[in-house]
Amino acid sequence: MTGTGPDRSPGTRPRVPRPESFGAEPAGERLARIRRSPNFRNGIFQNPEEARRGPSGSAVALAKVYFEKEGRASRAPAGPIPVHPTTVADLARPPATGLRLTWTGHSGVLAEIDGHRVLFDPVWGDRCSPFPFAGPKRLHPVPAPLAALGPVDAVVISHDHYDHLDLPTIKELATTDTLFAVPLGVGAHLEHWGVPASRLRELDWNESTEIGDLRLTATPARHFCGRGLRNKQHTLWASWVAEGPEHRVFHSGDTGYFSGFRDIGADHGPFDATMIQLGAYSEFWADIHMTPAEGLRAHLDLQGGRPHGVLLPIHWGTFNLAPHPWAEPGEWARDAAGEAGQAVAFPRPGEPFEPAGRLPSDPWWRGISRPLVRPWRRTRPVGAAPEPRGGDLDLMGDR
Repeated sequence: MTGTGPDRSPGTRPRVPRPESFGAEPAGERLARIRRSPNFRNGIFQNPEEARRGPSGSAVALAKVYFEKEGRASRAPAGPIPVHPTTVADLARPPATGLRLTWTGHSGVLAEIDGHRVLFDPVWGDRCSPFPFAGPKRLHPVPAPLAALGPVDAVVISHDHYDHLDLPTIKELATTDTLFAVPLGVGAHLEHWGVPASRLRELDWNESTEIGDLRLTATPARHFCGRGLRNKQHTLWASWVAEGPEHRVFHSGDTGYFSGFRDIGADHGPFDATMIQLGAYSEFWADIHMTPAEGLRAHLDLQGGRPHGVLLPIHWGTFNLAPHPWAEPGEWARDAAGEAGQAVAFPRPGEPFEPAGRLPSDPWWRGISRPLVRPWRRTRPVGAAPEPRGGDLDLMGDR
């Protein structure tokens, strides 16, 4: 039998090109180093405490909660989110106290610490998705063009999910002289996108790298990883400590609550400020993200069990990734911190503040939020079992 197409062995199919946004799988010496890691067992990276990586409960129950009409309306602001209007001009002045933080939205923070500038989890893309035409779209514009922030000494990435590792952002930063500090295995994505290996600092948990007199340390987190359709769990996730001569800060990345926060605090704290993930939670994702109550508990653990420093809530307000109301993380965190006597900052996106100075405390979300039920304020009889914890529902989680 003859034909016009190319000959193929029985059962073979044309190979579909891998989308660039999926990045690259670790190989060669990078993969060998991964396999030598004490955190890599049974073919995958392991969490410091057992954690379910996928959604719990039935898919039907999950869909019912996520697509319920009234709940859907509450998951977006009722009006434009106020973005700080003078970010670039404010950043042109050096911080008076030596430490300044600028929340750029979601988990992105520019930390100016003892003369160094560190950009955590920058996402300047319109969607946290492998595709430019689908997936969660940002709810507010970026506070300033990426280049307008000025040069940064290091870009720190917590893990390779799309709402933390953004292809267009990395490609723009690849054209600068900045260094990249990333968890073990994540460097494969960055090299694939044009970042030279010489500008990568790829770390396992509890490993450090120094940039001048600034030390960056990858610390444990309770989460997972993956960008492609087949998630091999060959890239690590991490929280991060940045220590200068005078100040130190902590960035949680994405994580569920776990007892290891106390160890991180004992080894590296106390901190002048912590940037803690406390949005996009749900009982369907209870192990891999934190509610505001758990985020506060993590902050206190990091500070030796007492209120200290400033808590900056992150991972909320920018993308619709979970079934809780859009403004709930801010309101819940405000209540929880107030009850604990803990200082907390609520900047608008792009609003710089110094933890040792006046903190932004205005609940700016209230003017554009639909009414909140505030279930965290419910009282329980003494001795009653605690209510189910919220975890984090990231619908891109199994990508």
